[in-house]
Amino acid sequence: MLRRYLSTTLITTALLLGNTAVAYAADPGNGAKIYATHCSGCHGDGGVSNMPGTPDFSRRERLFQPDMVLLGSIRDGTGVMPAYKGLLSDQEMLDVISYLRTLR
Repeated sequence: MLRRYLSTTLITTALLLGNTAVAYAADPGNGAKIYATHCSGCHGDGGVSNMPGTPDFSRRERLFQPDMVLLGSIRDGTGVMPAYKGLLSDQEMLDVISYLRTLR
């Protein structure tokens, strides 16, 4: 009986953890595509900014902030940067953040 309980608990826990990881995983490959379409005009290819006052992501400017802070900046806009709420989903914005973290 105890063995059956432990087995069921282990399987249930594994399924729950597996589903949670998939739901929150960010895709830097998709983020690169979105970045090229929506962000590179101001932030430059590879994150090297080509507009004064724009963060240079290749030098990791602003990337020391938590993902949720960066998500808020993308969603709501900041300074001259427009808001992307309604244009991109939160998952797509997290994909972009994941891509930015790969830049050097």
